Amino acid sequence: MAKTKIDYRCSECGWSTPKWAGQCASCQAWGTLAEQSGISKAKVVNISQSNAAKPITEIETTTDGYTPTTVSEFDRVLGGGLVAGAAILLSGEPGVGKSTLLLEVASRLAKTGKKVLYISAEESVSQVKLRAQRTGAVSENLYLASETDLGSVLGQFEAVRPELMIVDSVQTVASTEIDGSAGMPAQVREVAGNLIRLAKQNSVPVMLVGHVTKDGSIAGPRTLEHLVDVVCHFEGDRQTALRFVRTLKNRFGPTDEVGCFEMSGDGILEVPDPSALFVSENQSNTSGSCITVTVEGRRALRAEIQALVVRSSTPQPRRVTNGVDSSRVAMLLAVLERRAGISLADKDVYVSTVGGMRITEPAADLAIAIAIASAVTDKAVPNQVAAFGEISLSGEVRGVTNSKQRISEAGRLGHKTIVDSGSKQLKKAIGLALG
Repeated sequence: MAKTKIDYRCSECGWSTPKWAGQCASCQAWGTLAEQSGISKAKVVNISQSNAAKPITEIETTTDGYTPTTVSEFDRVLGGGLVAGAAILLSGEPGVGKSTLLLEVASRLAKTGKKVLYISAEESVSQVKLRAQRTGAVSENLYLASETDLGSVLGQFEAVRPELMIVDSVQTVASTEIDGSAGMPAQVREVAGNLIRLAKQNSVPVMLVGHVTKDGSIAGPRTLEHLVDVVCHFEGDRQTALRFVRTLKNRFGPTDEVGCFEMSGDGILEVPDPSALFVSENQSNTSGSCITVTVEGRRALRAEIQALVVRSSTPQPRRVTNGVDSSRVAMLLAVLERRAGISLADKDVYVSTVGGMRITEPAADLAIAIAIASAVTDKAVPNQVAAFGEISLSGEVRGVTNSKQRISEAGRLGHKTIVDSGSKQLKKAIGLALG
């Protein structure tokens, strides 16, 4: 009799090893390796003519298209709206506004005449209704239920037969068929698998709320992100009211879109033109400020870079940044000193964006350098000037992507002078901006 081969497989990522270990060598998770028997020979099943494989050219397709949620910023991120049978995962930090956003989506869709089922596993139905009354999200076609058992959730779906179901959240629902408490990897996998299967079989979109860990990744097994069709991340600074929804994965549309929202006492509001949020209200010429145009997804946004340079009182000058990459700013300071002749070795330098904007693309290099040069010389950059471009270590101003879109957005907002890669060298670009 042949000996059965025993493997140990990670419940998080699926990595296997012939020997047990306390930590998975692939995803670094602890205590996730479980014993699994060797693979047995599968039984061959006869395939019917209707299910037989066909050439791709002979396969018929159904184009139901997208169903708009009427929340245009959310539709932008989804690629146009909801797709029948789609499984959508929305993640974000606690308190950022995930439930408020989805309640707004549910009410907007319900007001168009579609049945929406909102399953809250974290709050009671009365608590959800109180928030809905405060934000004006009450509709007769919006059904609420508070369930933490997977079987009850499926039963609610069968009873209501909605055209959209929202589960808040997938980590707080548990199945009695699986050992362990809610939130365990096996439970999350079982719950998500059943809800996704329900969506596919009934051609009904299902939206799941996902918690995040301390490092910002989605809690639970990584297979959760592979199972769903769309993964969106809801982010924002708690010090500001601005919120962004970004697409991390989308089988039905682009993955580079971003939706802008603003949290208020009346709920969550769309921000279709957020350029005004990232510039200071004081339009008077002040040194140490420069306007740039950054691109988030397919959207061009105007942003203001502010810099302050003062003589340092310590042997080692301070370098403080907010909203921009600190290592990038350190490199630009070295280039300014070496290529543009601006002495900064004995000065404290502070660089920040306005309105909580976070800029990571190198297209903001030129605006950061100009703002620092303006602060050093105490010479203001005129309001009609906008700058964007990547700066190399040699002091060359290089071109960036979507330059035509950036120029068009700057012109729309009244910036008549554009300083970009056409200036070739950093020293010349600073001279053009400062006049």
